[in-house]
Amino acid sequence: MEILAQYGPILIAIAIVFGFFMTWGIGANDVANAMGTSVGSRAITVKQAIIIAAIFEFAGAFLAGSHVTKTIRKGIIDPSSIASQPEILVFGMLAALLAAAIWLLAASWKGWPVSTTHAIVGAIVGFGIAGIGVEAVQWAKIGTIVASWIVSPLVGGVLAYLLMISIRALILNRKRPFEMAKRWAPMYVFMVGFIVALVTVFKGLKHLNIELSIAQSFVVAIAVGGLVSLISWLLIRKIEIDANADREFHYASVEKVFTPMMLFTASAMAFAHGSNDVANGIGPLAAVVSIIQSGGELAQKAAIPVWILLLGGGGIVLGLTTMGYRVMQTIGSQITPLTPTTGFCATLAAAATIVIASRTGLPVSTTQIAVGGVIGVGMARGIAAIDLRVVGGILVSWLITLPVGGILAAVIFFMLKAIFI
Repeated sequence: MEILAQYGPILIAIAIVFGFFMTWGIGANDVANAMGTSVGSRAITVKQAIIIAAIFEFAGAFLAGSHVTKTIRKGIIDPSSIASQPEILVFGMLAALLAAAIWLLAASWKGWPVSTTHAIVGAIVGFGIAGIGVEAVQWAKIGTIVASWIVSPLVGGVLAYLLMISIRALILNRKRPFEMAKRWAPMYVFMVGFIVALVTVFKGLKHLNIELSIAQSFVVAIAVGGLVSLISWLLIRKIEIDANADREFHYASVEKVFTPMMLFTASAMAFAHGSNDVANGIGPLAAVVSIIQSGGELAQKAAIPVWILLLGGGGIVLGLTTMGYRVMQTIGSQITPLTPTTGFCATLAAAATIVIASRTGLPVSTTQIAVGGVIGVGMARGIAAIDLRVVGGILVSWLITLPVGGILAAVIFFMLKAIFI
């Protein structure tokens, strides 16, 4: 208690720096994953991706994100044994933030699409074991989280595969694919608006004091889906067939139809990511601020102040701007060649999986789901279309994220403890 009273402002300042560093890492790696398919398919530019992310990441965090976060991230550790030493938990949260941020910096520099969720969970487990004891870790909760990491990319991959098969059946394998694309495209965009809106009104409007029944939620979702479908129709109705391009690539004109549609899936993916993963960066920061401002009380819940949301949003945009292009290249072009049609399917499948997981409260990995979606559309063309060496490298980077995050957090925790105690 005395340590928090003496060093409280300094610890909050450190938490802000570490939290901003962590959200920078989320932007450089996780958001780059989310935008990679759209940029890799050449449907949008890096500059457009940054603008979309800036708007919709924050909207996702604000409307559908967790405004009340458990002080102990997702119940990963039980702090009851250190209730009389709240500074231990503060040092642990700071260590977890810095450890995860350092690993994200290294991975982003190498272009590895690792998982922010893996990094922060591994870091908190590492601190829990080192600072409190093995018994403090909620291993049953860890098991649930790990299971979601296995299931969610499979779901994303299967959805992307099915979407690609449907586009092939309804558009690509028809006699007049260009006309079929213009006919069906608004319906696919309707799915984007409908899914994102439905999950948002189900989960995210309570803090705005808006309570809707199930029937009202469906009406709102249908209205939003209809609106974005209408906008997509206005965008694509003026697109004309390009006979010269079609001679070189039979579906060139079809890809022209799907190019503006990627604006909608990119926005949905950014929104989905903001709703699920922003808490990885700002959750531990909010915990530190709450503990210090309450005089050491380990509250089970802590409201996230608006300034922390703004800090997180700013860090994410800066990270995407400065280093996101490295990870975008891996996701967008190195796993399998992407076109607007395949990129659309991969991104829509990933966004749908993420927002549904966000609704259920599972801390899924956006990275894994995005990679699963890209592999899914690759599988629709056959396994030969996938660069298995790149996939193998990504899997290795996923596996080492947990132990690296844990070891780094344990080392940083002891360093902070030595400095302040």
